[in-house]
Amino acid sequence: MEGNILIVDDNPSVVDSITLFLKYKVSKVISITDQQKILEVLKKEDIDIILLDMNYESTDNLGQEGLFWLKEIKKLYPNQVVIMITAYGDVELAVEALKLGASDFILKPWDNEKLFATISNCLDLSRTRNKVALLKSQQDQLKQNFNKKSQDILGHSPVMQNVFRTVKKVAPTDANVLVLGENGTGKELVAREIHKQSLRKNDIFMSIDLGTITESIFESELFGYKKGAFTDAKEDRSGRFILANGGTLFLDEIGNLSHTMQAKLLTVLQNREIVPVGGSKPIPIDIRLVCATNQNIDEMIANNMFREDLLYRINTIQIEIPPLRSRDDDIVLIANYYLNKYSERYGKKNLSFSRSAIESLMEYHWPGNIRELSHAVERAVIMSEENIIPPNDLVVQKSDSTIKLTERPLKLSDAEKIVIQSAIKRNNGNLSAVSKELGIVRQTLYRKMKEYGI
Repeated sequence: MEGNILIVDDNPSVVDSITLFLKYKVSKVISITDQQKILEVLKKEDIDIILLDMNYESTDNLGQEGLFWLKEIKKLYPNQVVIMITAYGDVELAVEALKLGASDFILKPWDNEKLFATISNCLDLSRTRNKVALLKSQQDQLKQNFNKKSQDILGHSPVMQNVFRTVKKVAPTDANVLVLGENGTGKELVAREIHKQSLRKNDIFMSIDLGTITESIFESELFGYKKGAFTDAKEDRSGRFILANGGTLFLDEIGNLSHTMQAKLLTVLQNREIVPVGGSKPIPIDIRLVCATNQNIDEMIANNMFREDLLYRINTIQIEIPPLRSRDDDIVLIANYYLNKYSERYGKKNLSFSRSAIESLMEYHWPGNIRELSHAVERAVIMSEENIIPPNDLVVQKSDSTIKLTERPLKLSDAEKIVIQSAIKRNNGNLSAVSKELGIVRQTLYRKMKEYGI
């Protein structure tokens, strides 16, 4: 049977007897005669069942030491399955052990058939507990997805119609998709739409921003870890690949991965299996992969910043989301969508844009794309004093002065600089808040601040 067993008994003959009996019946048998080493073994090994003796010759506390170690194990590893080994006259202690969290007990001298049946049942229990923990994590993620209001992708411009057609073609397949586009263009919305139209639509959609994942936690976040793999790893934890099993995994900002992280991700995608941190057994994965980035991947490959073989793995199909400045036909449509949304949120009914406000919306460059448009409309709704919103309510900030939308920036870089400076001022220099408001990771924010001399 698949399963790793730890035997803890200070009687070498007992240890040898059980080890010999189980050696060819389970995956792995580890035995120790010193109970002080239990936690050390649990940190290093993936143990399914512990066979724990209750009575030790070095003490005369009549089974209390066995109970002590049971408590210590359950304190650190609450899901650990433990079978107590006790003498015939200590049944009362065995019952107490069950109350403290032991899964079962066996009596000395034992019957091999009964011992094997007990271990078999407890292995099933161990697997069930692991499945329940995984299902609970997946259920929590599904609840988050359910509670997150679904937003349709808006647009009737020709460039967006091309995007919709591509999504419709690729969604029913399991092909990996790479979504490209500037910040604020709606890359995650496209990823969710692919999932919504796919055969996996009733399963989980798992999103992770790789720009927020440091190299030190990359493996534990994506691949999970086994209890004892590092300090505070007190129980098994499933990574994003396992939580997304059967569904879609969306890796945003994939261009931010270091070469080391790229290599690890490539290995997983090639083998279609992961090994949790601290584990040794590969776990097969079944996910639909969608990735996204706002960076120029071809340029990154040319500069040796992104692996070409990883690109081949993630972009079976490539979808590029056009910036808002290329979607003149959609600006008013999207602005009216957010006008209705924020009018309802802030209790202001019957709002509409004036003709000059619409002209301003159409003339502005929108360097922050849909995200910036959303913020501009929200501000206009909040500041509105009448039912008709004038162009003066639709503004962006530049340092200490105000620029109306009709004053179109000459360059995208100038506009980005204005947006970043404005956000820094609004958030009193709190760069974490700025990063969150602008929808970019801190590394990207630092890079742009350095680039623009902010």
